[in-house]
Amino acid sequence: MNQKYKNLFTPVKIGNVQLKNRFAMAPMGPLGLGDFQGGFNQRGIDYYVERAKGGTGLIITGVTFVDEEIEQHGVGNTPSSTFNPIQFIRTAKEMTERIHAYQAKVFLQMSGGFGRVTIPTNLGEFPPVAPSPIQHRWLDKTCREITVQEIHTLVKQMGKGAYNAKRAGFDGVQIHAVHEGYLIDQFAIALFNHREDEYGGSLENRLRFAKEIVEEIKRTCGADFPVTLRYSPKSFIKDYRNGALPGEAFEEKGRDLEEGIKAAKMLEGYGYDALDVDVGSYDSWYWSHPPMYQEKGLYRPYAKLMKDTVQIPIICAGRMDNPDMASEAVADGTCDMVSLGRPLLADPDYVQKLRSGMEKRIRPCISCQEGCMGRIQQYSALNCAVNPQAARERVNAFTPVFRPKKILIAGGGAAGCEAARVLAIRGHQVALYEKGKALGGNLLAGGAPDFKEDDIALAKWYAGELQELNVEVHLETELTRDMVLVKSADCVIVATGSKPKVFSLGDDDHTYTASEVLLQEKEVVNTCAVIGGGLVGCETALHLAKQGKKVTILEALDKIMELNGPICSANKEMLEKLLPFYNVEICTGARASSFADGILTYETKAGTKTLTCDSVILSVGYQEENSLYKELEELLPEIYLLGDAKKVSNIMYAVWDAFEVANHI
Repeated sequence: MNQKYKNLFTPVKIGNVQLKNRFAMAPMGPLGLGDFQGGFNQRGIDYYVERAKGGTGLIITGVTFVDEEIEQHGVGNTPSSTFNPIQFIRTAKEMTERIHAYQAKVFLQMSGGFGRVTIPTNLGEFPPVAPSPIQHRWLDKTCREITVQEIHTLVKQMGKGAYNAKRAGFDGVQIHAVHEGYLIDQFAIALFNHREDEYGGSLENRLRFAKEIVEEIKRTCGADFPVTLRYSPKSFIKDYRNGALPGEAFEEKGRDLEEGIKAAKMLEGYGYDALDVDVGSYDSWYWSHPPMYQEKGLYRPYAKLMKDTVQIPIICAGRMDNPDMASEAVADGTCDMVSLGRPLLADPDYVQKLRSGMEKRIRPCISCQEGCMGRIQQYSALNCAVNPQAARERVNAFTPVFRPKKILIAGGGAAGCEAARVLAIRGHQVALYEKGKALGGNLLAGGAPDFKEDDIALAKWYAGELQELNVEVHLETELTRDMVLVKSADCVIVATGSKPKVFSLGDDDHTYTASEVLLQEKEVVNTCAVIGGGLVGCETALHLAKQGKKVTILEALDKIMELNGPICSANKEMLEKLLPFYNVEICTGARASSFADGILTYETKAGTKTLTCDSVILSVGYQEENSLYKELEELLPEIYLLGDAKKVSNIMYAVWDAFEVANHI
């Protein structure tokens, strides 16, 4: 065992259930992991078992529902323990038995409903419900007030759902949630709850829904059946659809810490066996689903506050993938357990690698949320940008190789490195050529801002993995047409990436690309204009503004980040708020026309305008670099084009396409 992190591998109890270590798999939306009868499909079973196999002590499933009449969730979208109990128990029993084989425990997360925060792609034609007739989070419509009888029905269904979970072999349940502004939380927060009956008014009345749920489950399943609660002691709500930023002075309209402390004590008294702590709400989604712009371990102060408030165990999530941070949090009494969500999407073997002293081989999560929350919002599918096998463990299992091939790869960006990794694991002989000094491609420029450190970590991880796999890597060597023809390879992969689009505005000596600035090849002195308000332009602007530079973004479209996607709303909303917070000026509907003598001229609907600046940074997109492919396309029997060289996109599609091709050569 890795002695450095020994305290993370000591047992801990939730209720009467003993867990082998201090790691929990955080609940993440299991969209695509259920079948059309409310059970777990094979993808779902494989997905959770893989994380148990990887050493995680407690698996907490993504959200499941107990009702399809009051609020429609679409059976087949996520599992349901009440829709068809026989099917649920049959499929879940297979899963829990396999999880238990690895000495792991598993809790079923059950939801009282989404209420006003239902994602529109999951809503269908059903009217959203809420404690009161309040504004929906995403849609410009008013929610229907839920009735007292419907509340009683949901409470009964929670009891039935927990009973079916116990029959299916689950070791406990987690209630979803007095957290993030879901339906039960909407009852608990006065901003959303305007009722005048026994479920509104005082804090005791607003928590009655949560109280009746735990009491019903204990009555149905027994007092010793663990019931945990996802809990947010603070909401960070400035107003409907308006959240606060870190460090921002504001008036809390949701749950403040004073009420959060009082509520936690009451919830413990009601019978909850542990609190799984975070902060935030859908109105401040970047707290509940923290993007890379949030600091690591952002929930620790709130977990510590809860640890000092109640006697039951505290689980702490929120970018806790740094093992030193996790170990310290358990050692100093911040929490009893560390919850990993996206890090276990990126690497299901995180815990076992850490235990075995192989922490450098843990594939990092880059907090992009493109494969997880972005795809959940857009396509109702849970995946991972850097791990193509996440939630596709069986479909994307490594394909056996019957005749190893000699394969050349041009380009050491994300696509080239992923292709080399997969090919080497499968048994092919691989040689990779990268004309730069290091592997990583656009990860290196993208990872330059302090909030993008995990992009650099991913580049380093690839370098380490290729070394472990004995891949032949040639740095500062450009693979050419003649080299390919001389080496007589069986197959060639061209992943030569892309190059920034450039144009002249006049003063070329003070016009730079975003990559040049991020890699510190060019220096911005004091004031600059960023031409292009896409994701790269906005992140470059934020990076410079945090250094104290005066930055203006000029975007030709009417909104910034219009062409990027799928971006999780948490990432996009936080970046949109951070830019003005750091005094970045944004001019939309603006096209730069000339730059000379420190004056940038640009055109708007209101006419020609000027801006004084020391330099101009171009961030107007990238152009595919596929010249080598075109030279070889008709000369080779097997050749593939991958990554930005094929089509400029994002890290996710570079990695996914590379995996798909490399796994079937």
